[in-house]
Amino acid sequence: MELYGRKNKREPLSQIKLSDSQKEKLKAEIRTFYLDERGEEIGMIEQMQLLELFERNMAPIIYNKALDDAKVWYTQMMDNLDSDYYALYKEE
Repeated sequence: MELYGRKNKREPLSQIKLSDSQKEKLKAEIRTFYLDERGEEIGMIEQMQLLELFERNMAPIIYNKALDDAKVWYTQMMDNLDSDYYALYKEE
């Protein structure tokens, strides 16, 4: 059975890719951080190198943490649903 073009076996996620507009926003954040926190200008090449480092090494960690947090939330909601379901039972 295929689900959304995937077979039953889970395939690993490829590297997280950002859109051009997301990259531009993050590069501006890097530039601002360096200026505000370090009082230094950072060049375009350095901005791109830092962004690629984050994309390659940090984004998967943050993504996985977000998945773990979503699973905890989902589990709590399902537990609530289960208790709410049994609260509807009438005594016989």
